[in-house]
Amino acid sequence: MSAMYTAVATASGRDGRAVTSDKKLDVTLARPKEMGGDGAGTNPEQLFAAGYAACFASALNMIAGKKKVDLADAAVTAEVGISPNGAGGFGLSVTLRVELPDDVPAETGRELLEAAHQVCPYSNATRGNIPVELVVE
Repeated sequence: MSAMYTAVATASGRDGRAVTSDKKLDVTLARPKEMGGDGAGTNPEQLFAAGYAACFASALNMIAGKKKVDLADAAVTAEVGISPNGAGGFGLSVTLRVELPDDVPAETGRELLEAAHQVCPYSNATRGNIPVELVVE
């Protein structure tokens, strides 16, 4: 598969800095207080959550557009958790909370989320690797 676009970023660790090759993203990284850090910067889980939320929202809008459903006012919130995996490492979990416009029936909303979950690159990358819960709000 030939990439349509390749993002390039360099990081020095959880307590350091992450910078993209085009310098459009340049952030201070810090472990969250909950993990023994000072929380003075962002962290990989927050960056992953932002990316997944944006990507899923785009996939959802693409699917909705094909089905002629207006989701202009929809919002996706990604919650990314990190916890010990029992094998000496760590694992992630994700909950995607999607706020849909009031005029979208619950069944239609659920169908759109499930379809978006099949086309979103983040969903495809994580499928079978980490638990992802889809919640319609």
